[in-house]
Amino acid sequence: MTPSRIDLKVVDDRLLAVTGYLKQLRELPAGSREEFLADHRNANSAESLLRRALEALLDVTRHILARGHGRGALEYREVARLAGELGLITDAALAARFGEMARFRNRLTHFYREVTGEELYAIVANELDDIAAAAEALAKAAARAADAGA
Repeated sequence: MTPSRIDLKVVDDRLLAVTGYLKQLRELPAGSREEFLADHRNANSAESLLRRALEALLDVTRHILARGHGRGALEYREVARLAGELGLITDAALAARFGEMARFRNRLTHFYREVTGEELYAIVANELDDIAAAAEALAKAAARAADAGA
């Protein structure tokens, strides 16, 4: 695949969606595990919103890799790995977490019956900032690539 121009509108639209999903996730009652688990709709909402946010992040990454680096048709696990290797996400710890996010997205999609409410609560209560940080890193990577003419 030949590199071409990154479509910043595609990047911006998907990252705006991530921002919206994160806002909704932060509105869920996550003050305590008991409060979150008291209503099954909280876990159901968290599952859907997390999957959508992660898919949007991974789709942005796939777009940057395809257009900016000529790497197309990749599975999400590979997309996340390359994001760190090629410097789309420059913070090593965040790049590792992005790989975990990709694996979790696969669990949400393919092994959804194994994902527990407790696990969803822990993510909503403690890990949403990682998603926001990955979104910010990808926005910067897209801007750098666009400025470079990719």
